[in-house]
Amino acid sequence: MQTTLVLPDAERQAKLVEALDDLPEPESIDDLSGLFSSGTPIVTTLSPVLHEQWFISTVNPAAPLIKMPGLWLKPGLRLVSYLYRSEAGGVGVVWAVPEDFSTTAQLEKALQEKGNMARLPRPEGALDHPMEAIEGDRSPASFVLASILRRELQELGTLGDRRNWAHHHLIEGIPAKYTWQWRTEQPKDLSPKVRLYPDGHAAVELFSCRVSAPKTLYRHLDRYPPNSYKPESVDKLLAVEQAS
Repeated sequence: MQTTLVLPDAERQAKLVEALDDLPEPESIDDLSGLFSSGTPIVTTLSPVLHEQWFISTVNPAAPLIKMPGLWLKPGLRLVSYLYRSEAGGVGVVWAVPEDFSTTAQLEKALQEKGNMARLPRPEGALDHPMEAIEGDRSPASFVLASILRRELQELGTLGDRRNWAHHHLIEGIPAKYTWQWRTEQPKDLSPKVRLYPDGHAAVELFSCRVSAPKTLYRHLDRYPPNSYKPESVDKLLAVEQAS
């Protein structure tokens, strides 16, 4: 999935594991591509007063959950986002906060008068990670969606050369039109896979091609603890496009 939650110009399903030694794949990931293509608008052409400082975004980071069967926000929590814009680009940050702390007045308390891109505004009551606010039915498909959602939220509002995940296309096979230099043993199967363990743990394996130069292939492995959709993630470089 390459698209992200949209900042306006003015701002499927996996098979259940039956054998733990086999990692079955979801039926398809084709239908995932549009989940992050709509969001509540916010200005990207900012007045000078908003340059070089953080401000509250009007984008609803939870909007994609409406289209995600098997995932939802935990009761009493909201996802909120802040943006930072400068002449050189911009970044964003998403937090999960209790409903009582999600009002504009509460969120503004985390803003500093002078901008500092490295100093993230953290609203009162915010959880350590936005995925801690996500709940689901613990189905294989829900874990695939959660893995993509986490990466989209992490990059929400990021511009320019700070963007990373936006340049990745999920793949189910090795792109044949390029010649690859393998940094690891070439995998035999690049289809997305989900493993569900008897103790409630889950693991998701996805592969992507970074389409910006130099083109690269990656393996993404997310491990989920029981009763949580906040994974431990490893993104491993597999191959680099061979220079002509």
